Amino acid sequence: VKVVILGQDPYHGPNQAHGLCFSVKKPVRPPPSLKNMYKELVTDIEGFQCPQHGDLTGWSEQGVLLLNAVLTVRASNANSHKGRGWETFTDAVVQWLCNNQEGLVFMLWGAYAQKKGAAIDGKRHLVLQEVHPSPLSACKGFFGCKHFSKANEYLVQSGKSPIDWKSL
Repeated sequence: VKVVILGQDPYHGPNQAHGLCFSVKKPVRPPPSLKNMYKELVTDIEGFQCPQHGDLTGWSEQGVLLLNAVLTVRASNANSHKGRGWETFTDAVVQWLCNNQEGLVFMLWGAYAQKKGAAIDGKRHLVLQEVHPSPLSACKGFFGCKHFSKANEYLVQSGKSPIDWKSL
């Protein structure tokens, strides 16, 4: 693991969630928050072109942990499994990574992710925080945050290979 992107809970629509936060399996088109992530990537990463799909498996294969705080959801009912114990598990995963790895990048978008990431040691890891890429908030700071290039700069400075964000 080199980068952790922390989400809230899985997509709740049919054929959307597949275990990676913000990601949907091909041929499902990118949901609005992911579309905004792609828009940011176009301006942040030279040569990035918006794919017509939303499958982020290529990132996970390079060491990007796409982790939702809650790992299940009732169909058509966002946030329906909040408070059922998943948060304890995912907190333990984040804590284990913080204690057993050096030089990770944590991307915390929105108040929920930032609250979960409050215990991350900013001296051992890079913590990037911004508003959520949702259409409701992306214009309030997500666009222009350059988190993807900042992550790669930090990884290179830490002696790690950068993420090829174009590899989807």
